[in-house]
Amino acid sequence: MRLQTGIQHWAPAIAVSLTTFIVVINASLMNVAIPTMVADFDTTVTVIQGAVSLYSLVIAALVLPAGTLPSRHSSRRVMAIALIVYAGGTVVAAISWNTTVLYIGWSFIEGSAAAVIFPLTYTELRVSYEGDDRAKAFGLLAGVSGVGGTLGPIIGGALTTYASWRWGFTLQLIGVVVILFFVQYMSSEPLSETRSSLDKGGTALSVVGSTSLVTGFLLSGKYGWLVERRPFVVGELQFNPFGTSPAIWFLGSGLLAFAAFVQYERRLQRTGKSPLVPLNVLTNRPFLSGVITYNIRSIISAGFFFIFPVYLQAVLGYTAFESGLALLPYSLASILLSTVTTSWRKFISPKTLIQVGIVCMGLGLVLLYEQTGPDQTISGMAIPVALVGAGVGLILAQISNMTMSAVPTADSAEASGVLNVSSSIGYSLGTAVVGSYFLGQFYGSVVDGVLRAERVTVSAAQRNDLVIALEDAAETATEASQQQFLNRLTPVQRELLEGIFEAAMFDAQRAALLLLVLIVLLLLIASSFLPRQIPGDDDRTDDPESPGGTTREASETAVED
Repeated sequence: MRLQTGIQHWAPAIAVSLTTFIVVINASLMNVAIPTMVADFDTTVTVIQGAVSLYSLVIAALVLPAGTLPSRHSSRRVMAIALIVYAGGTVVAAISWNTTVLYIGWSFIEGSAAAVIFPLTYTELRVSYEGDDRAKAFGLLAGVSGVGGTLGPIIGGALTTYASWRWGFTLQLIGVVVILFFVQYMSSEPLSETRSSLDKGGTALSVVGSTSLVTGFLLSGKYGWLVERRPFVVGELQFNPFGTSPAIWFLGSGLLAFAAFVQYERRLQRTGKSPLVPLNVLTNRPFLSGVITYNIRSIISAGFFFIFPVYLQAVLGYTAFESGLALLPYSLASILLSTVTTSWRKFISPKTLIQVGIVCMGLGLVLLYEQTGPDQTISGMAIPVALVGAGVGLILAQISNMTMSAVPTADSAEASGVLNVSSSIGYSLGTAVVGSYFLGQFYGSVVDGVLRAERVTVSAAQRNDLVIALEDAAETATEASQQQFLNRLTPVQRELLEGIFEAAMFDAQRAALLLLVLIVLLLLIASSFLPRQIPGDDDRTDDPESPGGTTREASETAVED
């Protein structure tokens, strides 16, 4: 490891943290600006949301092969090129005059650059720091990422309201210029001494697997998980074989592709060639337990950040700016706990700290469940929201370091790719599962409320048809769309449905929070398989037999033995 002091020593951590910050801000800006962009481009919400979905797909498809780049090229060069490409994408998105140009700039160019940036962050911190410094660097990354997720809606809402959503993309260019200054201090040598060729077969299988899984999750909410909820039509071709949802076919294809990927990588390594992901990474139990824990945490975070802003704006009537303020305790607690507690592992087991964080998350969600109602206020939500953020901070302060420290330095690029593709899939799964459950509960409660008011009894199949018809007729899960829908009704009908909408949203919020609590319990079970200490925490980095060893050959020999 390079012996540096001062700003040069911490420059790699600053570079990757700031890069993560602008990428996270970018996604938040896009979500807040959707209504305005629909009007500017004279298009539909579905088209703009398609850009968001495609952005996620591009990242998921490319993050695993992109994660191997530091093994063949220096991190400094990879990061600099990725940032320049990312800046080019922001320029194209900022000047886009139609949705096609927006898709090219935001979804494809920025998405491709983000797929390189995300795994590179973990790789750089793994190879640049040891011991307490590595823990602090991972804590800083976790905290900055949390702040970006919270400030994004506030900044995006302010820019969209008082200036233009295009400034959100333009201002990121300033961030890129600042980051490039710190990039010059990143690792200047590739992780591997011998530059191997790209595993094309493994890359193809990983792209198919990641894309299929994420697509399946994205389609599941609207078209169902197993049985079709509505016809899936592409062009003039309907795809619902045997009455099934298209989601199950995409999910099945993704799982088969990843099964084939593992077998292909195994055969490739046995023949002496360089696989996309070495076998010792895929069979490393401490690493895999960390990946699973991190993945489930991603599911919870994605679900929470889907339902909570919708609830704040649709029921409590908050603006995007006020919603960001309501989430501020989450951000402050997250960055505080993720940075301050990195050295606590000297006194408390990292595994224990992670489990304490999980309990905090669960407690915060339970308190939010108890508070859900028309009298809920920002100040009243501060403590439970802060508890959720504190839990996330405690988890992220340890889990990234624990997971990445479980693999040899030479394999850190590939391991980072695995961790990031797992996280991408986790976020897609969280949005799909929690989001579809939340919206399903909401629309179902609206239909039930109307039926009760009209004293009408229908069968389960008829009720399901009514729910789907309501979803198709009007998107009523936001305050603006609810008012637009209600304005078309008579005063009597409007008064009745306003109360039904409010009660339905409260029911949906409570149900979704309980689902998140159940997933938190699953996370607690998964965390029991984590090692008690961070692998290689004794800093035996010169010992090729230790998890922190630096030679891939030694680790591969150990796997064969």
